[in-house]
Amino acid sequence: MTDDTPDYDVVIVGGGPGGCSAGVFTARYGLDTVIFDRGNAALRRCAYLENYLGFPAGINIDTFYALMHAHVEELGCERIPDMVESVTRAETDSIADESANDESVFVVETQDGRSVTAKNVLAAAWYDGEYLRPLGGDEMFEQHEHDGEKHDHFDPEYADGDGRTPIEGLYVAAPAGQRSVQAIVAAGHGAHVARCLLEDYRREIGFPDGVAPHYDWLRRESEFSGEWAERDRWREWFENEVEDDHDIDDERFVELRERYIDRAFETRVSDAEVENRSQRGVRHLVETIGTKQVLDALDDGEIREYVVDEMSDEENS
Repeated sequence: MTDDTPDYDVVIVGGGPGGCSAGVFTARYGLDTVIFDRGNAALRRCAYLENYLGFPAGINIDTFYALMHAHVEELGCERIPDMVESVTRAETDSIADESANDESVFVVETQDGRSVTAKNVLAAAWYDGEYLRPLGGDEMFEQHEHDGEKHDHFDPEYADGDGRTPIEGLYVAAPAGQRSVQAIVAAGHGAHVARCLLEDYRREIGFPDGVAPHYDWLRRESEFSGEWAERDRWREWFENEVEDDHDIDDERFVELRERYIDRAFETRVSDAEVENRSQRGVRHLVETIGTKQVLDALDDGEIREYVVDEMSDEENS
């Protein structure tokens, strides 16, 4: 038994596209997130990635991983190169976190001897899910026969389509059947499962159904003009979204409403800030890919000619 709060809000098992995408959403929301990343990543066996949106000529696998990991670390995710061997439940005397509605946390044990606790675990490691067996036993697995031998595999139907499982606080983005077999689909599914986790988190701290879903969206300043520049307009919108039969007392309702509006106004980004973030993003991209690699590409005659033409077009426009 322990009186301590969990070490993390979210432990993500797996640092591939699904796990990193999930980490982007939970970390941006403000949940303390760690990604354990050392396993048999299927994507590492790919020769070259050509069907991931945003890379017109494809991208080297190692470079893709470097960009993913730089992204999650930039947002505050801790990424630990260690393999999770088991996840169990541990009863606690108390949990101070306002989101807690039960008296248990997860204990995550790793190959290198680490032991951390978490309020939520999001599985995003494609290999077999065996580390989850202590939580759900045989119900999590299905048996397959291969070459005359029977093998247990994590049941891709154990979690529902949103990644929720019968175990509160446990979410599964992978293994997930056909949703795990392409990098871009795995990334999208990881993000979707993370959003479901955030929706559940928001419900636990009191947000009613109408406003529990979270949309990670930055808004232009123009969206806060006119009536939407006033908090009273946002208050009206919030109250219209909430069902009349909610059982939240008035004081708590006002607190949640104002918190929601505060977060909405925090999403406002000026044109100048958009430009600053764009420049910073490009610098970070170059740093991650490697300055030498970028300069080597510019030394290519065809690419240099293309860049010069683009710059000329911009000056003439």
